[in-house]
Amino acid sequence: MTKKKSGFWTFLFSWIPGAGEMYMGFMRMGVSLMGLFWGIIALSIFINTGFLMLVDVIVWFYSFFHVHNLRAMDDEDFYALEDHYLIPVDMDQEFWNKLTIAKYRKILAGVLILFGAAVLWNSILDLLYWSLPEYVWDYVRVVSSFIPQLVLGIGIIAVGLLLIRGKKQELLEEDGGGDHAGETDHSDS
Repeated sequence: MTKKKSGFWTFLFSWIPGAGEMYMGFMRMGVSLMGLFWGIIALSIFINTGFLMLVDVIVWFYSFFHVHNLRAMDDEDFYALEDHYLIPVDMDQEFWNKLTIAKYRKILAGVLILFGAAVLWNSILDLLYWSLPEYVWDYVRVVSSFIPQLVLGIGIIAVGLLLIRGKKQELLEEDGGGDHAGETDHSDS
């Protein structure tokens, strides 16, 4: 059972995403938020894209105000609140069953491909650093700093185009189905 804690310490811990939740006894919530916050920072550094830090600002504000909302709850609601992960995982069932993997297979595949490409890219750059002359390496380093951002940008545009194409097909199917129904009604009358 979680227990309300000191307002002073809650305020201090609330400045670190997840720490306030952990201090109040909500370990799963805290670990989820802390992992998300530091994971975004690590990913942003790894793929050299600073705009991901904007997402981190949102996570920080969510965590900060979430702790204070927990603290402001009346005792009955606070004690009834269950500790859960940020991403709901039913601990009674096996999370990685075939249905779950099938549902998120494309997303998981895309993330793994991007992660593998980033690791491969960094390894190739390390190899080039040791094998190229310094004046060539300087040129390669400058050019290579833009490639992860270009790939990410192209990927975002591709996902956007796929979403637009999927919505357009959905609208065409709805319109096509409506025209067919209208034609059959006119022939009957």
